[in-house]
Amino acid sequence: MKLTELIQELNLDVRSAKGHLDREVTGGYASDLISDVLAHGNEGNLWVTLQVHQNIVAVASMKGLAGIILVNAREPEQETVDKAETENVPIMVTEMATFELVGKLYSLGVAGM
Repeated sequence: MKLTELIQELNLDVRSAKGHLDREVTGGYASDLISDVLAHGNEGNLWVTLQVHQNIVAVASMKGLAGIILVNAREPEQETVDKAETENVPIMVTEMATFELVGKLYSLGVAGM
C-alpha cells in the first residue's frame, strides 16, 4: 500500500516531505526506543512513535523507512521538521493512541515483522 493511501484512509496530517508520499509501505513497526527501531525496523516500514526530536529522522533515513507517524497529537519539533525536509522523510501526525493506530494499520494490511 502506498503512503498516500494510508494518509487518506487514516486522516493523517503531513508535517514534512510532502513531495515524497508515493512510497510503498512494506510493513510497520511501533516503538519509542531508538535502539529498538535501529535493531528491528526494516526498509519500507512505517514507524509509529511518540518521539518528536530530530534523532527519529536520522534513524528513519538510515533504515530507509517509508515514514514516521507521531501519535497522541504530538507535534515534531521545528528542528525535526527541518531535518525531515532535508532528508526527504515524511512525518505524519494523528490524534490516535499507538494501540488504536496500529490496529487500524493492521486492518488495512500493514503487518509487522
